[in-house]
Amino acid sequence: MTSGNLLTDAPELYELRFPDPDHLAARWAESVLRRYSAGPHVLDIGCGTGRDAAWLHSTAQRRVVGIDTSEAMLAHARTRHPGPEYLHADMRSFDLGRAFDAVICLDSALLHCHTNDDLDAFLTRCRRHLVPGSLLIAEMRNGAFFLGRTDLLDTPHIDTLTHNGITRTSRTTLWIDHGAQLLRRTRVWTADDGSPPTEQHSAWRLLFPQELHRLLTGHGFEILALYDRPGPRTEPPWAEGAPPADTAGSDRLHLIARLTSTREMSTS
Repeated sequence: MTSGNLLTDAPELYELRFPDPDHLAARWAESVLRRYSAGPHVLDIGCGTGRDAAWLHSTAQRRVVGIDTSEAMLAHARTRHPGPEYLHADMRSFDLGRAFDAVICLDSALLHCHTNDDLDAFLTRCRRHLVPGSLLIAEMRNGAFFLGRTDLLDTPHIDTLTHNGITRTSRTTLWIDHGAQLLRRTRVWTADDGSPPTEQHSAWRLLFPQELHRLLTGHGFEILALYDRPGPRTEPPWAEGAPPADTAGSDRLHLIARLTSTREMSTS
């Protein structure tokens, strides 16, 4: 059978499957915010379970708003990671009626914009919620990694996790939809409690460094840094004080851009 996304529908499983006990993602984001002297007001787009937003709010003393389209994730965030304001909103159409000093978009959330229209809509909303000098910070899969490489595509990836006495096994297959420029994923979950298997489908837009330069510039942003490592999901992972590399070929990509103009831009 096919279902929604098990890890999105059950946020506690998401945090179990993708643990971040040292808050690497939030600490990396905070290091960027400090490096470029960003103000305190931060919008976390695709905030998920809220653990990054809450760390930035409580430990880094930022004033954080998190938005997501998953009601389950937002309910989990409000209960388990309180502090920020959590709102149900779509990254392509949000209208919060306020400005921020920075927008962060971690863990490939940006790549849920599958089409060029989606990307233009997202950047338009960001531009309307920022003032010149504000930052856009994103961490995501790197489309350039797949040029001539099939490391992640050749063999299904199998993981197990146990929660509340139930052991679940996932078998994940990735493939590239070249025409749509999407990395598609099929994931089949089985469990040892006798429940039937569930099959889930998702996808990420594959974006390339030069494509990002053109896209961001067309929306009034200046790219300050665009590099593959180190970051919260690289190997080795980011550590405090680690300088960014001057490469962009590994499987993750880190984008830091500054808004220079809020006027409507042409992307043609």
